[in-house]
This record gives sequence, structure tokens and C-alpha cells, in this order.
Amino acid sequence: MKQLTEKEEELMNLFWERGPMFVREIVELYPDPKPHFNTISTFVRVLEQKGYVGHEQFGNSYKYHAAVSREEFSRKTLRSVMNRYFDNSLSGIVSALFKDEDLSDDEIRELIKKVRENNNK
Repeated sequence: MKQLTEKEEELMNLFWERGPMFVREIVELYPDPKPHFNTISTFVRVLEQKGYVGHEQFGNSYKYHAAVSREEFSRKTLRSVMNRYFDNSLSGIVSALFKDEDLSDDEIRELIKKVRENNNK
């Protein structure tokens, strides 16, 4: 799965939150000064080329929808980060979180619980 730019991810969040939309509806969601219709249209078409968005035709217009769920995107993004920065090591990510974050005892217990549940599957 190809990576997204910040603007592309912003658009995907709109699809995940709002569901299928026409480009004109997307433009209306932005504050003034609104981006140009063609700019948003180009971003949406790039997302479609990358496989993140699909469309349904309505006359001369297209209604676009997310082709990838937020959960799938999150998992694949995390896997990519793990591969690139942690030598494909889940324990490396967890170690980094323990070192860099002030995890509460409850959060640590919850992590341990989830690991045990996954090991029992």
C-alpha cells in the first residue's frame, strides 16, 4: 500500500468520518478560503490511483468513497513504521514506547492483557 501525504491523509479522514461524497461536498467542508474544486479533484483522483478511494458514477459526476478502512490503513502504516524504523521488530516499538512515554500501571497491564489474548488465538 502506497504511503499518503499529509493532505491525502486529511482527505481520507473526511471519507472515513463522513462516508461517500462528491468533490463539491468535500470542498464545502473546508473553511474559507476554500481550496479550488480542481485541486481537491486532483487529490481524490490520486487517492483513487493509489487504491484508497473508489467511485460510483452519477450522470457526469462521481461520488467517491473510501476503499480502505481506517483500521486497515492504521495497521499497514504501523507495519511500515515497524519495518522502516524498528527492523521489523514489534518488541522494538514497544520498547520505544516504554522508554519515551509515561505509561501508567493500568496502561501497562492493558498491553500485557492484549499480548496474552493475541497469544491465545
